[in-house]
Amino acid sequence: MTNQKVEQPGVFPTGPTNDAFAQYFIGQSYNQTLVTPGDDVSVPVGNVTFEPGCRNNWHIHHNGSQILLVTGGQGWYQEEGKPAQLLNPGDVVIAHDGVKHWHGATRDSWFSHLAITTGESEWLEPVADDVYNQLEK
Repeated sequence: MTNQKVEQPGVFPTGPTNDAFAQYFIGQSYNQTLVTPGDDVSVPVGNVTFEPGCRNNWHIHHNGSQILLVTGGQGWYQEEGKPAQLLNPGDVVIAHDGVKHWHGATRDSWFSHLAITTGESEWLEPVADDVYNQLEK
């Protein structure tokens, strides 16, 4: 297994379990808030870490987008109707407004990315095990 320990597969703290969004994930994720929107900034930034095999549900960002900056481990990003992309540290992904997608760890690696998200997220169905298990590194 690659990057077996949760101690910080990326450069930012792993943070606490992501309980607020647990219903939208298969497996355990963690979320360390790095920037909280307030009077002087409107864009939240979080370090999201996924245990091996963890992934979020399909979702869409409305009236905004999401930028993922990969900081550790290996993971997947997939847009509906397109093949999944293997992600490694240093990769950057933009999930554009209205595009249905999901992201998460590979089966054998922890995965961390910074999530810079604007607009509203619409959470949809889980990524089916048979779809996820067909992905190969």
